[in-house]
Amino acid sequence: MSPENARVLGELLRRRNLIDAEIAGLINRPMSAGHLGEWIAAQVFDLQLEPSASATAIDGRFRTGPLEGRTVNVKWYLKREGILDMTVSDALDFYLVMTGPPAAAASSRGGVRPWCIHRVYLFDARRLLDVQRARGVAVGVASSVPKALWEAAEIFPAGTNGQLVVTAEQRAVLELFRLDTP
Repeated sequence: MSPENARVLGELLRRRNLIDAEIAGLINRPMSAGHLGEWIAAQVFDLQLEPSASATAIDGRFRTGPLEGRTVNVKWYLKREGILDMTVSDALDFYLVMTGPPAAAASSRGGVRPWCIHRVYLFDARRLLDVQRARGVAVGVASSVPKALWEAAEIFPAGTNGQLVVTAEQRAVLELFRLDTP
C-alpha cells in the first residue's frame, strides 16, 4: 500500500468511525447491519427486541397488529442476492428481511454495498423451511431462496404478502431509507 493510499484510507476510516459512533449512540448497540437492521425494523414494525442481541433464532416479537406476539428474525441484506440465513428452530415464526438493490450472488470484488432499504419481505419461517426441505436445499447460512418466493413474500414497496400490510406511515419511513445508490 502506498503512503498516500494509507493516508486516504486512514482518514476515511476515521470519518466512518465517527459516524458509526453516532449511530451506535442512537440505537444503543454497536454499529453493524444486524444491529441497525433490528433497530430500524423494531421502530417501523413495532417489534419488542430480545434483551440480548445474541438470542438464538429470534430477534424479537411483534407487539401489535395481526402478528402480535409472534416471533421474528430480522435480516438486513445490503443487496438482495436471493439468499437467506435460515434456522430450523421451532421457536421462530417469521423472517422479516430488508434488502438493498438486487444483485447476483457473485464476487463482491470492486463492488459497493450501499446502506439502504429497497424492499422488505415477510417469510413464514415454518412454511419456508418446509419448501426448502422439499426442494432438497441445505438450510442454514446463505440458503438459496427462489425468486418466486421472494416475490410472494414482499410487503414493501409491493404488498404481495397480505400477512402484514405496510401502513402509509411505515411506507413513508421506509422510503427515507431507499436512498440513491452508487
